[in-house]
Amino acid sequence: MTLADRCSRIASFYVLEVMAQVEALEQSGVDVIRAFIGEPDFPTPAAIVAEAVRALQTHNLGYTSSTGVPALKQAIAERYQRWHGLSLNPQRIIVTPGGSAALHVAFLATLNSGDEVLLPEPGYPCNGNILQMVNATGISVNMDPEQDMRLSLSALAAALTPRTKALLIASPNNPLGSVLTPTQWQALVDFCRTHQLHLLADEIYHGLTFADQACSALEVEPEAWVIQSFSKFYGMTGWRLGWLVVPEYAIDACARIAQNLYLSAPTVAQIAALAGFSPEVEASCFARRDELRARRDYLLQALPALGFRVWGQPEGAFYLYLDVSRYSANAEDFCRDLLLQTGIALTPGVDFGGPCPSTSVRFAYTSDLARLREAIRRLTDYCRHSALRPVE
Repeated sequence: MTLADRCSRIASFYVLEVMAQVEALEQSGVDVIRAFIGEPDFPTPAAIVAEAVRALQTHNLGYTSSTGVPALKQAIAERYQRWHGLSLNPQRIIVTPGGSAALHVAFLATLNSGDEVLLPEPGYPCNGNILQMVNATGISVNMDPEQDMRLSLSALAAALTPRTKALLIASPNNPLGSVLTPTQWQALVDFCRTHQLHLLADEIYHGLTFADQACSALEVEPEAWVIQSFSKFYGMTGWRLGWLVVPEYAIDACARIAQNLYLSAPTVAQIAALAGFSPEVEASCFARRDELRARRDYLLQALPALGFRVWGQPEGAFYLYLDVSRYSANAEDFCRDLLLQTGIALTPGVDFGGPCPSTSVRFAYTSDLARLREAIRRLTDYCRHSALRPVE
Protein backbone atom coordinates (compact mmCIF):
# COMPACT_ATOMS: atom_id res chain seq x y z
CA MET A 1 0.00 0.00 0.00
CA THR A 2 1.17 3.56 -0.71
CA LEU A 3 0.45 6.92 0.85
CA ALA A 4 -0.87 9.99 -0.93
CA ASP A 5 1.72 11.95 -2.91
CA ARG A 6 1.18 15.01 -0.71
CA CYS A 7 2.78 13.20 2.24
CA SER A 8 6.17 13.44 0.59
CA ARG A 9 5.69 17.18 0.04
CA ILE A 10 4.83 18.04 3.65
CA ALA A 11 8.00 19.03 5.46
CA SER A 12 8.74 18.45 9.13
CA PHE A 13 8.30 21.33 11.58
CA TYR A 14 11.92 21.61 12.75
CA VAL A 15 11.02 23.34 16.00
CA LEU A 16 9.44 20.07 17.14
CA GLU A 17 12.77 18.33 16.57
CA VAL A 18 14.33 20.96 18.82
CA MET A 19 11.64 20.22 21.40
CA ALA A 20 12.57 16.54 21.37
CA GLN A 21 16.24 17.44 21.92
CA VAL A 22 15.28 19.81 24.75
CA GLU A 23 13.08 17.27 26.50
CA ALA A 24 15.81 14.62 26.32
CA LEU A 25 18.34 17.01 27.87
CA GLU A 26 15.93 18.11 30.57
CA GLN A 27 15.18 14.51 31.48
CA SER A 28 18.92 13.98 31.93
CA GLY A 29 19.07 16.89 34.36
CA VAL A 30 20.27 19.72 32.09
CA ASP A 31 18.89 23.19 32.82
CA VAL A 32 17.59 24.32 29.43
CA ILE A 33 16.55 27.89 28.72
CA ARG A 34 13.65 27.54 26.32
CA ALA A 35 13.91 30.28 23.72
CA PHE A 36 12.78 28.20 20.76
CA ILE A 37 9.00 27.77 20.82
CA GLY A 38 6.18 30.31 20.48
CA GLU A 39 4.66 29.85 23.91
CA PRO A 40 5.36 32.43 26.63
CA ASP A 41 5.71 31.41 30.26
CA PHE A 42 2.46 33.14 31.25
CA PRO A 43 -0.36 30.81 32.31
CA THR A 44 -3.89 31.17 30.98
CA PRO A 45 -5.55 34.03 32.93
CA ALA A 46 -7.22 32.75 36.09
CA ALA A 47 -10.64 34.15 35.13
CA ILE A 48 -10.64 32.12 31.91
CA VAL A 49 -9.71 28.95 33.80
CA ALA A 50 -12.40 29.64 36.41
CA GLU A 51 -15.01 30.06 33.70
CA ALA A 52 -13.97 26.71 32.22
CA VAL A 53 -14.36 25.04 35.61
CA ARG A 54 -17.79 26.61 36.03
CA ALA A 55 -18.79 25.48 32.54
CA LEU A 56 -17.66 21.91 33.25
CA GLN A 57 -19.73 21.86 36.43
CA THR A 58 -22.90 23.53 35.19
CA HIS A 59 -23.19 23.34 31.42
CA ASN A 60 -24.27 20.69 28.99
CA LEU A 61 -21.09 20.76 26.93
CA GLY A 62 -22.48 19.31 23.74
CA TYR A 63 -21.96 20.40 20.16
CA THR A 64 -22.31 24.06 19.27
CA SER A 65 -23.01 25.76 15.98
CA SER A 66 -20.25 25.01 13.51
CA THR A 67 -19.47 28.74 13.34
CA GLY A 68 -19.28 29.23 17.11
CA VAL A 69 -21.25 30.20 20.20
CA PRO A 70 -23.23 33.37 19.33
CA ALA A 71 -22.13 35.18 22.50
CA LEU A 72 -18.47 34.57 21.65
CA LYS A 73 -18.91 35.76 18.07
CA GLN A 74 -20.56 38.93 19.41
CA ALA A 75 -17.73 39.50 21.89
CA ILE A 76 -15.14 39.13 19.11
CA ALA A 77 -17.06 41.61 16.94
CA GLU A 78 -17.16 44.09 19.81
CA ARG A 79 -13.37 43.78 20.19
CA TYR A 80 -12.97 44.91 16.59
CA GLN A 81 -15.07 47.95 17.47
CA ARG A 82 -12.98 48.73 20.57
CA TRP A 83 -9.57 48.09 19.05
CA HIS A 84 -10.06 49.13 15.43
CA GLY A 85 -13.24 51.20 15.24
CA LEU A 86 -14.84 48.61 12.96
CA SER A 87 -18.51 47.67 12.88
CA LEU A 88 -18.27 43.96 12.08
CA ASN A 89 -21.21 41.63 11.43
CA PRO A 90 -20.77 38.76 13.93
CA GLN A 91 -21.98 36.35 11.25
CA ARG A 92 -18.70 36.97 9.44
CA ILE A 93 -16.84 35.34 12.33
CA ILE A 94 -16.18 31.59 12.14
CA VAL A 95 -14.91 30.21 15.47
CA THR A 96 -12.35 27.46 14.83
CA PRO A 97 -10.23 24.90 16.73
CA GLY A 98 -7.15 27.14 16.70
CA GLY A 99 -5.64 29.48 14.15
CA SER A 100 -4.45 26.57 11.99
CA ALA A 101 -8.03 25.43 11.46
CA ALA A 102 -8.95 29.00 10.51
CA LEU A 103 -6.24 28.87 7.86
CA HIS A 104 -7.58 25.52 6.61
CA VAL A 105 -11.08 26.96 6.22
CA ALA A 106 -9.77 30.03 4.39
CA PHE A 107 -7.70 27.94 1.98
CA LEU A 108 -10.52 25.49 1.33
CA ALA A 109 -12.91 28.36 0.60
CA THR A 110 -10.64 30.31 -1.77
CA LEU A 111 -8.40 27.81 -3.60
CA ASN A 112 -8.84 25.14 -6.22
CA SER A 113 -6.41 22.33 -6.93
CA GLY A 114 -3.23 23.73 -8.48
CA ASP A 115 -3.79 27.31 -7.30
CA GLU A 116 -0.89 29.28 -5.87
CA VAL A 117 -0.56 31.55 -2.84
CA LEU A 118 2.23 34.10 -2.38
CA LEU A 119 4.04 33.53 0.92
CA PRO A 120 6.50 36.24 2.00
CA GLU A 121 9.47 34.73 3.85
CA PRO A 122 10.87 34.39 6.41
CA GLY A 123 7.47 33.29 7.65
CA TYR A 124 5.49 30.67 9.52
CA PRO A 125 6.54 27.22 8.21
CA CYS A 126 3.15 25.52 8.39
CA ASN A 127 1.58 27.81 5.78
CA GLY A 128 3.11 25.99 2.84
CA ASN A 129 2.42 22.59 4.34
CA ILE A 130 -1.25 23.37 4.89
CA LEU A 131 -1.46 24.49 1.26
CA GLN A 132 -0.14 21.08 0.22
CA MET A 133 -2.97 19.48 2.19
CA VAL A 134 -5.53 21.31 0.05
CA ASN A 135 -3.67 20.53 -3.19
CA ALA A 136 -2.46 24.10 -3.62
CA THR A 137 1.07 25.51 -3.69
CA GLY A 138 2.85 28.16 -1.68
CA ILE A 139 5.15 30.42 -3.69
CA SER A 140 7.95 31.80 -1.54
CA VAL A 141 8.67 35.50 -1.95
CA ASN A 142 11.89 36.52 -0.24
CA MET A 143 12.01 39.66 1.85
CA ASP A 144 15.08 41.75 1.13
CA PRO A 145 18.00 41.44 3.58
CA GLU A 146 19.58 44.50 1.98
CA GLN A 147 16.47 46.45 3.05
CA ASP A 148 16.32 44.97 6.57
CA MET A 149 13.89 42.21 5.53
CA ARG A 150 11.29 44.46 3.97
CA LEU A 151 8.81 43.05 1.46
CA SER A 152 8.77 44.76 -1.93
CA LEU A 153 5.87 44.94 -4.34
CA SER A 154 8.31 44.21 -7.17
CA ALA A 155 9.22 40.88 -5.57
CA LEU A 156 5.53 40.02 -5.22
CA ALA A 157 4.87 40.99 -8.84
CA ALA A 158 7.77 38.87 -10.06
CA ALA A 159 6.26 35.81 -8.35
CA LEU A 160 2.84 36.14 -9.99
CA THR A 161 1.64 33.47 -12.41
CA PRO A 162 -1.77 32.81 -13.97
CA ARG A 163 -2.37 30.38 -11.09
CA THR A 164 -1.80 32.93 -8.31
CA LYS A 165 -5.01 33.38 -6.35
CA ALA A 166 -4.04 34.86 -2.98
CA LEU A 167 -1.46 36.64 -0.85
CA LEU A 168 -0.96 35.60 2.78
CA ILE A 169 0.53 38.29 5.02
CA ALA A 170 1.33 38.07 8.75
CA SER A 171 1.42 41.17 10.94
CA PRO A 172 3.02 40.91 13.45
CA ASN A 173 5.28 38.53 11.59
CA ASN A 174 6.71 35.28 12.91
CA PRO A 175 9.77 35.17 13.17
CA LEU A 176 10.64 38.84 12.56
CA GLY A 177 8.16 40.50 14.91
CA SER A 178 7.62 43.20 12.27
CA VAL A 179 4.29 45.06 12.11
CA LEU A 180 2.72 46.58 9.00
CA THR A 181 1.69 50.23 9.03
CA PRO A 182 -1.66 51.35 7.54
CA THR A 183 0.27 52.72 4.54
CA GLN A 184 1.97 49.36 3.97
CA TRP A 185 -1.37 47.57 4.29
CA GLN A 186 -2.87 49.93 1.72
CA ALA A 187 -0.10 49.16 -0.76
CA LEU A 188 -0.72 45.43 -0.37
CA VAL A 189 -4.48 45.89 -0.69
CA ASP A 190 -3.98 47.87 -3.89
CA PHE A 191 -1.68 45.13 -5.21
CA CYS A 192 -4.29 42.43 -4.48
CA ARG A 193 -7.07 44.44 -6.07
CA THR A 194 -4.99 45.11 -9.18
CA HIS A 195 -4.20 41.42 -9.63
CA GLN A 196 -7.57 40.11 -8.34
CA LEU A 197 -6.07 38.21 -5.40
CA HIS A 198 -7.65 37.24 -2.13
CA LEU A 199 -5.91 38.99 0.77
CA LEU A 200 -5.37 36.61 3.71
CA ALA A 201 -4.12 38.29 6.89
CA ASP A 202 -2.56 36.35 9.77
CA GLU A 203 -3.19 38.57 12.80
CA ILE A 204 -2.76 36.04 15.61
CA TYR A 205 -0.26 38.25 17.49
CA HIS A 206 -2.58 41.26 17.63
CA GLY A 207 -2.60 42.80 21.09
CA LEU A 208 1.09 41.97 21.49
CA THR A 209 2.50 45.07 19.80
CA PHE A 210 4.76 47.54 21.52
CA ALA A 211 3.87 50.89 19.97
CA ASP A 212 0.33 51.54 18.76
CA GLN A 213 -2.31 48.87 18.36
CA ALA A 214 -1.55 47.03 15.12
CA CYS A 215 -3.63 47.99 12.11
CA SER A 216 -5.97 45.21 11.00
CA ALA A 217 -6.21 44.42 7.32
CA LEU A 218 -9.96 44.91 7.74
CA GLU A 219 -9.40 48.62 8.36
CA VAL A 220 -8.11 48.93 4.79
CA GLU A 221 -9.79 46.02 2.99
CA PRO A 222 -13.27 45.15 4.34
CA GLU A 223 -13.26 41.89 2.37
CA ALA A 224 -9.96 40.59 3.73
CA TRP A 225 -9.81 37.12 5.23
CA VAL A 226 -8.39 37.43 8.76
CA ILE A 227 -6.92 34.49 10.69
CA GLN A 228 -6.94 34.92 14.47
CA SER A 229 -6.25 32.89 17.61
CA PHE A 230 -6.81 32.92 21.36
CA SER A 231 -3.39 31.30 21.84
CA LYS A 232 -1.10 34.31 21.98
CA PHE A 233 -2.75 37.40 23.52
CA TYR A 234 -5.05 35.36 25.78
CA GLY A 235 -2.47 32.70 26.63
CA MET A 236 -4.72 29.81 25.53
CA THR A 237 -2.31 27.72 23.44
CA GLY A 238 -3.55 24.32 24.59
CA TRP A 239 -7.23 25.24 24.44
CA ARG A 240 -7.22 25.10 20.63
CA LEU A 241 -9.42 28.06 19.83
CA GLY A 242 -9.24 30.64 17.07
CA TRP A 243 -11.41 32.45 14.59
CA LEU A 244 -11.65 33.47 10.95
CA VAL A 245 -13.24 36.66 9.66
CA VAL A 246 -14.66 36.04 6.19
CA PRO A 247 -16.25 38.31 3.56
CA GLU A 248 -20.05 38.50 3.61
CA TYR A 249 -20.25 36.51 0.38
CA ALA A 250 -18.35 33.59 1.96
CA ILE A 251 -20.33 33.13 5.20
CA ASP A 252 -22.48 30.24 4.00
CA ALA A 253 -19.65 28.42 2.22
CA CYS A 254 -17.36 28.67 5.25
CA ALA A 255 -20.12 27.45 7.56
CA ARG A 256 -20.53 24.36 5.39
CA ILE A 257 -16.77 23.78 5.30
CA ALA A 258 -16.59 24.07 9.10
CA GLN A 259 -19.49 21.64 9.54
CA ASN A 260 -17.66 18.99 7.57
CA LEU A 261 -14.07 19.74 8.62
CA TYR A 262 -14.37 19.76 12.42
CA LEU A 263 -18.12 20.06 13.24
CA SER A 264 -17.51 22.68 15.95
CA ALA A 265 -14.77 24.21 18.07
CA PRO A 266 -14.35 22.87 21.65
CA THR A 267 -17.38 24.00 23.64
CA VAL A 268 -15.64 24.42 26.98
CA ALA A 269 -12.91 26.53 25.36
CA GLN A 270 -15.50 28.78 23.72
CA ILE A 271 -17.35 29.38 26.97
CA ALA A 272 -14.13 29.97 28.89
CA ALA A 273 -12.86 32.41 26.25
CA LEU A 274 -15.78 34.72 26.91
CA ALA A 275 -14.10 35.69 30.18
CA GLY A 276 -11.13 36.97 28.21
CA PHE A 277 -13.11 39.96 26.94
CA SER A 278 -13.75 41.40 30.39
CA PRO A 279 -11.93 44.69 31.07
CA GLU A 280 -9.99 43.08 33.92
CA VAL A 281 -8.66 40.15 31.88
CA GLU A 282 -7.91 42.33 28.87
CA ALA A 283 -5.94 44.70 31.13
CA SER A 284 -3.96 41.77 32.56
CA CYS A 285 -3.13 40.58 29.04
CA PHE A 286 -1.87 44.05 28.12
CA ALA A 287 0.26 43.99 31.27
CA ARG A 288 1.82 40.78 29.95
CA ARG A 289 2.43 42.60 26.67
CA ASP A 290 4.33 45.24 28.64
CA GLU A 291 6.49 42.53 30.23
CA LEU A 292 7.27 41.19 26.75
CA ARG A 293 8.30 44.69 25.69
CA ALA A 294 10.75 44.87 28.61
CA ARG A 295 12.23 41.52 27.59
CA ARG A 296 12.58 42.65 23.98
CA ASP A 297 14.22 45.91 25.00
CA TYR A 298 16.79 44.07 27.11
CA LEU A 299 17.67 41.66 24.29
CA LEU A 300 17.86 44.45 21.71
CA GLN A 301 20.70 45.88 23.78
CA ALA A 302 22.42 42.62 24.73
CA LEU A 303 22.41 40.61 21.51
CA PRO A 304 23.89 43.19 19.08
CA ALA A 305 26.65 43.78 21.63
CA LEU A 306 27.64 40.14 21.10
CA GLY A 307 27.75 40.53 17.33
CA PHE A 308 24.26 39.29 16.42
CA ARG A 309 22.35 41.44 13.95
CA VAL A 310 18.61 41.67 14.60
CA TRP A 311 16.69 41.41 11.34
CA GLY A 312 13.76 43.75 10.74
CA GLN A 313 11.94 45.99 13.18
CA PRO A 314 10.58 43.75 15.98
CA GLU A 315 7.57 45.75 17.14
CA GLY A 316 5.32 42.85 18.08
CA ALA A 317 4.91 39.16 18.98
CA PHE A 318 7.78 37.76 21.12
CA TYR A 319 10.56 36.90 18.70
CA LEU A 320 13.87 38.26 17.50
CA TYR A 321 15.30 36.92 14.27
CA LEU A 322 19.09 36.96 14.41
CA ASP A 323 21.90 36.86 11.89
CA VAL A 324 24.53 34.44 13.29
CA SER A 325 26.88 34.59 10.31
CA ARG A 326 29.63 36.09 12.46
CA TYR A 327 29.81 32.77 14.32
CA SER A 328 28.61 30.13 11.88
CA ALA A 329 27.60 29.51 8.29
CA ASN A 330 25.24 26.74 9.39
CA ALA A 331 22.42 27.78 11.73
CA GLU A 332 21.41 24.19 12.47
CA ASP A 333 24.93 23.33 13.62
CA PHE A 334 25.07 26.57 15.59
CA CYS A 335 21.78 25.83 17.40
CA ARG A 336 22.72 22.22 18.09
CA ASP A 337 26.12 23.14 19.49
CA LEU A 338 24.70 26.04 21.50
CA LEU A 339 22.11 23.74 23.07
CA LEU A 340 24.63 21.08 23.99
CA GLN A 341 27.27 23.50 25.26
CA THR A 342 25.10 26.04 27.08
CA GLY A 343 21.57 24.69 27.43
CA ILE A 344 20.11 27.54 25.35
CA ALA A 345 17.48 26.31 22.87
CA LEU A 346 16.92 28.43 19.74
CA THR A 347 15.23 27.63 16.42
CA PRO A 348 17.33 27.64 13.23
CA GLY A 349 16.11 29.55 10.19
CA VAL A 350 15.41 26.39 8.19
CA ASP A 351 11.87 26.51 9.55
CA PHE A 352 11.19 30.01 8.24
CA GLY A 353 12.66 30.09 4.73
CA GLY A 354 13.53 33.41 3.16
CA PRO A 355 16.82 34.64 1.74
CA CYS A 356 19.23 33.50 4.48
CA PRO A 357 17.87 30.62 6.57
CA SER A 358 21.30 28.98 6.90
CA THR A 359 22.68 31.91 8.88
CA SER A 360 19.61 32.99 10.86
CA VAL A 361 18.00 31.81 14.09
CA ARG A 362 14.85 32.73 15.99
CA PHE A 363 15.14 33.77 19.63
CA ALA A 364 11.77 33.55 21.42
CA TYR A 365 11.77 35.73 24.53
CA THR A 366 9.27 33.50 26.28
CA SER A 367 11.08 33.33 29.63
CA ASP A 368 11.28 36.00 32.32
CA LEU A 369 14.01 38.61 32.50
CA ALA A 370 16.04 36.66 35.05
CA ARG A 371 16.21 33.67 32.71
CA LEU A 372 17.01 35.91 29.75
CA ARG A 373 19.88 37.49 31.66
CA GLU A 374 21.18 34.00 32.41
CA ALA A 375 20.84 33.16 28.71
CA ILE A 376 22.91 36.19 27.78
CA ARG A 377 25.54 35.25 30.39
CA ARG A 378 25.82 31.77 28.90
CA LEU A 379 25.76 33.08 25.34
CA THR A 380 28.49 35.60 26.12
CA ASP A 381 30.71 32.84 27.47
CA TYR A 382 29.92 30.66 24.45
CA CYS A 383 30.79 33.39 21.97
CA ARG A 384 34.11 33.98 23.69
CA HIS A 385 35.20 30.37 24.13
CA SER A 386 33.29 28.17 21.71
CA ALA A 387 35.10 26.01 19.19
CA LEU A 388 32.85 27.65 16.60
CA ARG A 389 35.15 30.60 15.99
CA PRO A 390 33.84 33.84 14.45
CA VAL A 391 33.75 33.81 10.67
CA GLU A 392 35.69 36.80 9.37
